[in-house]
Amino acid sequence: MIEVRAEIAASVWKLLVAPGATVGRGQQLAILESMKMEIPVEAPAAGVVRSVEVAEGAMVQEGSLLFSLEA
Repeated sequence: MIEVRAEIAASVWKLLVAPGATVGRGQQLAILESMKMEIPVEAPAAGVVRSVEVAEGAMVQEGSLLFSLEA
């Protein structure tokens, strides 16, 4: 399993994938917002989204688990 974590404290502005989605390396999974800046969250490797651990509008801290992928 590949864990995708938040790089900074932010709010989850938009989720772009759901569990079961097949994603490619570098594909955007979500967009975070911090200090009026959009921060894309990209897949570190190709795989299948196994879980989405956050909801749109949620606040996340640096290191928070966002997604689990299966390569």
